[in-house]
Amino acid sequence: MENKEHPRRWAILAVLAVAVFVVSIDSTVLNVALPTLGRELDAGTGELQWMVDAYSVVLAGLLLMAGSLSDRFGRKKLLLIGLVLFGAASVAAAFSTESWQLIAARAAMGAGASAFMPGTLSILVHVFSDEERPKAIGIWGAVTALGAVTGPLIGGVLLEHFWWGSLYLINVVVVAAAVLGAAALVPESTDPAARPLDLPSTVLSIVGVTALVYGVIEQPRFGWSSSKVLTGLIGGAVVMVLFFVRQATARHPMIDLTVVRNRRFLGSSGTMAVLMFALTGSLFVLTQQFQLVLGYSPLLSGAAILPVAVALMVCSPLSPVVAKAIGVRNTVVLSLLVLAAGYAVYAVFTEDYGYGAMVVAMALVGTGMGLSQPLVNDVLMTAGPPEQSGLLSSMNDTVQEMGAAFGVAVVGSVLAARYAATYDPRDPAAPATRSLDQALEAARSLPQAAGKATVEAAKSAFAQSFSASAAVCAGVVVLGAVAAAVLLPQTVRAPGEAEAEGDAAVVAEAPARPAGKSTV
Repeated sequence: MENKEHPRRWAILAVLAVAVFVVSIDSTVLNVALPTLGRELDAGTGELQWMVDAYSVVLAGLLLMAGSLSDRFGRKKLLLIGLVLFGAASVAAAFSTESWQLIAARAAMGAGASAFMPGTLSILVHVFSDEERPKAIGIWGAVTALGAVTGPLIGGVLLEHFWWGSLYLINVVVVAAAVLGAAALVPESTDPAARPLDLPSTVLSIVGVTALVYGVIEQPRFGWSSSKVLTGLIGGAVVMVLFFVRQATARHPMIDLTVVRNRRFLGSSGTMAVLMFALTGSLFVLTQQFQLVLGYSPLLSGAAILPVAVALMVCSPLSPVVAKAIGVRNTVVLSLLVLAAGYAVYAVFTEDYGYGAMVVAMALVGTGMGLSQPLVNDVLMTAGPPEQSGLLSSMNDTVQEMGAAFGVAVVGSVLAARYAATYDPRDPAAPATRSLDQALEAARSLPQAAGKATVEAAKSAFAQSFSASAAVCAGVVVLGAVAAAVLLPQTVRAPGEAEAEGDAAVVAEAPARPAGKSTV
């Protein structure tokens, strides 16, 4: 199937890129402001944690429903509604005077982001031709990753010169530009064969995904054996099983299971989860490495991550070119191996060579991400018919959120366990056995000699735990490369078209669907 090109497609891409950039920034920008928020709002550790988590939990929990609604009622409508809600919630966040107000505003921002995020990618499927679509999705993916990587830098700059509310007021300016651009440029599109909304599927998707994400993101605070974490993980898994049973038996299911069983979907969604696991998990550790070990300020820590962003932006436009020369599967597998090599450099050379080795590692990580992410997004968005692009996009976003949450939880657990195992127990500062930041805090109250010994022991333990965390990321990425080699297609064709014999058998099961209505 050949998509009809929209004459203003590149301007539409620019608008959508602006929208997705502000969401990506918000996933990481708050981390650098947590100490300030603790002072200004008199917030405890639990409240600070929920300032971060409320956004992710609500965003992930509502994505599948939002994608389904966008296909049924209009992708442009959901895009505009989500942007307005996100902007309004950002104003509320900026002027919050108590912790609960900021937490509530962050939750509302997550709801707004869930409404418009699926549309930012699904609309591209309808306005770009099959030939230009990979390039457009590559730019979309690069901007998404760039926002997450540069969030700490942007936050550091704003905190350096303005008050903490500026982190959210900047959203209002960006969202206003995106709303005006979307209203003027973006065409409306829907799925004309959209069936009635299945309420049980909707409820099960919200409860299941929310519980899973809650369990994962609470793990670093309470541990894997915590009743809260186990309830979220086990309960969420059970509800998601019921969700898929409902999809197989409902008259009007939310998700077409023939798409989920498609090898293209399995391969691309699994690879995307691996990418986000590694990227988010490593950023979690890098922040501590820069600030606690190297002594960088929040602003300098954000700037120190720029090699990842530069390599990513350089390599993302090259991704379709490389894929055309050696194939999609080969490009993704090769890029994942480059990504794994970057984490291996972190693990082996950082302790001896410091930031110089980290620059090499970050360049490899950015190269691997830049070459792989656009192709993986493109494969996923062509795993089903374009009429279901909103749901496909929301599934893509949900997988990314889950991968990112597991990345922080697993990598954080490895970091903490390895630190506790390697820290010298003979050191007089008992709290220092739990984390490097606690060790540095405890050292201030000790005599000079004891304080110096505490800091040295803590930094040595952190160096080993940093290497272990990076090795875990490398191992997960290598496993992802193996899965990609087995599941991903060698070429990407039109959305919904079979790629190989294995896909053809699955796609043939799907009922024929009429072309999507569009005002393009």
